[in-house]
Amino acid sequence: MNRDHDSYSQADTDGTEPRLIDHLIELRARLLRAVAGLMLIFVVLLPFAADIYAVLAQPLLSSLPESGRLVAVDPAGGFFVPVKLAFFAALLIAMPWLLYQAWAFVAPGLYHREKRLAMPLLVSAVALFYIGCAFAFFLVLPSVFGFLARFTPDVVAMTPDIGKYLDFVLVIFLAFGASFELPVALVILVLLGWVTPQQLKDSRGYAVVGVFVVAAVITPPDVVSQLMLAIPMCILYELGIVASRWLKPREGADTSGQTPTA
Repeated sequence: MNRDHDSYSQADTDGTEPRLIDHLIELRARLLRAVAGLMLIFVVLLPFAADIYAVLAQPLLSSLPESGRLVAVDPAGGFFVPVKLAFFAALLIAMPWLLYQAWAFVAPGLYHREKRLAMPLLVSAVALFYIGCAFAFFLVLPSVFGFLARFTPDVVAMTPDIGKYLDFVLVIFLAFGASFELPVALVILVLLGWVTPQQLKDSRGYAVVGVFVVAAVITPPDVVSQLMLAIPMCILYELGIVASRWLKPREGADTSGQTPTA
């Protein structure tokens, strides 16, 4: 009996270890491909780092006087800040490729229904993040800088540091890009069964208050940027309710006979 038990244990161990090693090899290959793609885009963008920064600085420069310019407080900031921007631009451009590598690693272990739902959610999340960043660049930043410039005394010369300006813009991009993910987050919560579309509808008042609190915390201390974040988030909350109502019956209609697909 002991021999039989030992043989079964040995068989289980021999079967588990190769599978674990195969998964680790696959994970390493996906990570290498993701990093290689990111670095390739970064190398391509690096010669244009100064031009990319000039484009990013337009919302601020358009609000300054004609003689207004940015300054580099750090002696090496004129070099490292555009390089930093080029890396973040490469990361933003490579996001679909990075998510594809993660998806290719996880997808073989998912059920067919999970694959069918995960792919639209993934594409929607990426698209909404891009839309949020574009909304911040083309609408929010010009409005914010125009508002701040109007309230700046004439005796004060606005000469922002290029590093602090980049950090400010990246925070705004991240805040608006993440906030625009609200419909996807609501749909995921409904699909997980944590909330229902009716509960989201009934909690609309609390959600609006929470949205304005979040907008006041993560945006600069001006009314313009707070409203420009809070109002789209309220609209996106309603879109999340509509999307969750549309997906909930479809999610519950296909719950039998699920087998993982390779």
